[in-house]
Amino acid sequence: MKHTKQIVTLILLVMFFTALSVTVLTRQRAQLLETGSWGLSFRTEGQAPTGNASPEKLAEYDAAFVGDESEPVVYLTFDAGYENGNTAPILDVLAKHKAPAAFFVVGTYIEQNPELVRRMAAEGHTVGNHTWHHYDMSKIADRATFEQELSSVEAAYEQAVGSPMPKYYRPPQGIYSEENLQMAQQLGYRTVFWSLAYRDWLQDEQPTKEQAFSKLIPRIHNGAVLLLHSTSATNAEILDELLTNYEAQGYRFAPLDDLFADNTGTG
Repeated sequence: MKHTKQIVTLILLVMFFTALSVTVLTRQRAQLLETGSWGLSFRTEGQAPTGNASPEKLAEYDAAFVGDESEPVVYLTFDAGYENGNTAPILDVLAKHKAPAAFFVVGTYIEQNPELVRRMAAEGHTVGNHTWHHYDMSKIADRATFEQELSSVEAAYEQAVGSPMPKYYRPPQGIYSEENLQMAQQLGYRTVFWSLAYRDWLQDEQPTKEQAFSKLIPRIHNGAVLLLHSTSATNAEILDELLTNYEAQGYRFAPLDDLFADNTGTG
C-alpha cells in the first residue's frame, strides 16, 4: 500500500510540473511578437483599431502604430517606393494645409529623385527609412545585413540633403519580426506602423474617390497614423478634400516626433 501511495504521489507531482511548464511556456509565447505582416481589426468606426501587437508591447521596441487616443490628431505618412509624378501635387496640398508628413523612401528613390527629397526636408517633412531594396526584412537574421539595408539609405539621404537622416523606420510591406524590431532599436530607430490605410498601391486598380473616402473618413480616429502611398493618383486627387474634411472634424496634423512624445503605450 505504501508503495502504491508513493507511485500516486509521483504521478501527481509529474502532472503538476507538466501543467506548470505549459503555463510558463504559454505566458512566454504571449509576451513575444510573432513574425508576420502588420494587420488591423476595426472594432468601431471612429475608434482606433487593434493591431497585431499592443501599443504597450511595441513601445518596448520604440515602435508605435497609434498615438494618444484622447487627442484629435492625425499623423500623415506616405510610403514612396518610386516616383510617378504624384509626389509634387501631394507636397503642394500639404503646404496648403500646413500639414507635416513623413515620407518613407527606399534607397533608389533618393538616388533618382534627390530634388523631391530635398523639397520634403526643406518643407519640414520627415523623410524616413524604408530600406534600400524593400526586402522582407523578417527573413534577414544577421545584424550586419539588416544594418546595411538602413545605413545605405542614410548615406544616400545625407548626400542628397546634406544632413543626417531622421531615425524613423517602416518595414517594407509591414512585415516584421521581434528580432527586426530589436535590431532597429539598437540602431537608434523608431519603427512606425499604422492604424489606418486602404488599398491604394495598385497602379492598374486605383480606387475611386468614393471608394477611398468610404475607408478614410469613417475610420479616422484620435491618434491615427495614416498610411498612404505617394504613387497613388487617387491620393494626389483627393488629398486636399480629405485633409479639409479631417480639419472640419476638428483634427490637427502633427509630426512623428509628437507621436513618440505623446504615445504613452495606452492606446
